[in-house]
Amino acid sequence: MKRRAQIAGLLALPMTWLIGIYIFSLVMLLVTAFWVTDPFTSKVKPGFTLRNFEQLLTNPAYLSTALRTLGIALAVTVLSILISIPLGIFMAKIASPWLRGVLAVSITLPLWAGYLVKVLAMRITFTEQGFLNWMLAPFGIRGPGFALFTAVLTLTYLWLPYMAVPVYTAIRQLPANLFDASADLGAGSWRTIRTIVLPLIKPAIIAGSVFTFSLSLGDYLVARFVGGDTQMIGSVIASNINLNPPLAAAFSVVPIVFVVVYLVSVQRTGALERM
Repeated sequence: MKRRAQIAGLLALPMTWLIGIYIFSLVMLLVTAFWVTDPFTSKVKPGFTLRNFEQLLTNPAYLSTALRTLGIALAVTVLSILISIPLGIFMAKIASPWLRGVLAVSITLPLWAGYLVKVLAMRITFTEQGFLNWMLAPFGIRGPGFALFTAVLTLTYLWLPYMAVPVYTAIRQLPANLFDASADLGAGSWRTIRTIVLPLIKPAIIAGSVFTFSLSLGDYLVARFVGGDTQMIGSVIASNINLNPPLAAAFSVVPIVFVVVYLVSVQRTGALERM
């Protein structure tokens, strides 16, 4: 009995936060998505209608925005994986301890600064008179400016540590004799990575992708500050939060659905069970 009381006391605060604030807020968000907005007074009235969700499926602008956001999140995840795997192999198996420490600090350094500071830093870099154009000017080349590519690059810069750290940790735990055995059997570097490294670090990649994918889906400021005309789900939600809150709430369900579908797909592969 005493042990149960101790466990209850230990879990009381986090469960209060999880159920009382987080889950309750999500439930209210879902409930609001079915409410209606008076077209004359713009006041929200409790009720039940599927019109808000119908608009998401029938309005080409909303549908393209959802698909574009999904594509951006997937692009950020793939780009983070392509960077993290060779970087993790170099840090874990090739770099000296001193260089490994420097790279580890460099990877986690973006986490030390505020989110808005990092976004503004990328904005200054890619602005018309920014560092990138100044560096490329002698070659007669100009940077991409504020566009979709810049948004993907900025999101990758923001969320790369969430992929690089678990991938590096997983690679570092791989025995060195696996690489030696692969080389002795005649496998090249790329074949070793494809047939040995990737299957063994798959759970780490999945864990990192959950963060890069979900965080990119819910981002708003990157599209606003460095995306130019790029619209993401967060942009539409922000523009409707005052004019049509039920529609904004309905659109907020979309990234949740994307994440749930992604997690279910990952779970079917069995990778989550090995994490």
